[in-house]
Amino acid sequence: MSITGDLIRGHTDAIILSRLCRSDSYGYEINKTISNLSGGRFELKEATLYTAFKRLEEQGYIVSYWGDSGAGARRRYYSITPAGKDTCHRLLLEWKATKQIMDELLEEHI
Repeated sequence: MSITGDLIRGHTDAIILSRLCRSDSYGYEINKTISNLSGGRFELKEATLYTAFKRLEEQGYIVSYWGDSGAGARRRYYSITPAGKDTCHRLLLEWKATKQIMDELLEEHI
């Protein structure tokens, strides 16, 4: 069963920031990690991913830089800023509160 975009749409920024809290990365690698961690049930569309990168960069939550992959290809890497770490923490707390509420509302039907 795949996860519909509607369920996760409001949490794209939290997902991306959470991945970048672990290490700098580039778009394809982040999306591959998301797919792997979700067991292939969720992937961000490329347009959604890069729109989110642009928005997060404009907000000062991430910065980008060009790096080499080691195979001669240049990739745009993303790194989280201190403001991005603060925002990530806030978004994760919001997610936990939302999850708790949803668990309570749906519990008797699961």
